[in-house]
Amino acid sequence: MPEAGTTEFWRDLKPIADALKPDALPEVFIPDAPIDDDRYYVPFSETVGSRPLWINVKDNTWADVLRATSAGLVNRHYHPHEVFAYTISGKWGYLEHDWTATAGSFVYETPGEGHTLVAYESDQPMKVFFIVKGPLLWLDEEGNSVGHFDVHDYIAMCREHYERVGIGAAHVDSLFR
Repeated sequence: MPEAGTTEFWRDLKPIADALKPDALPEVFIPDAPIDDDRYYVPFSETVGSRPLWINVKDNTWADVLRATSAGLVNRHYHPHEVFAYTISGKWGYLEHDWTATAGSFVYETPGEGHTLVAYESDQPMKVFFIVKGPLLWLDEEGNSVGHFDVHDYIAMCREHYERVGIGAAHVDSLFR
């Protein structure tokens, strides 16, 4: 149980005795998801890092905190599946859209969108919580596909980085659900 309620109306409620079914996996709980410790951010480009929070190999899906501590760029890419984003801090946007996301902004990316993610100079680092469903298709300047990046590439990239910085590659396995 979390900390006990004191004055909350629900303080006398008891938790469900068998809340987790025998074949269910436990939840992932990360108390400081947008941490400032650089070791947890896997370089996604020269200027942007990704902190994996949850990985689902079966559905080719992951959740992460994307971070840039100064102006940043994620190469042009296309999403054949939907993506969700919630801005924690900083400023970012897509060159192909007329909005700029700041703290509290929510973005739903429809399947079939290509874009160029940019992070702006800001007094706060850009930190965005993303749920990415399916692969990214890397694009050239004309929008033609020149490669792909899926959950398996993400896992390999994260394992290699975490092993190199002393966290250990096995940390990535703890995020699988």
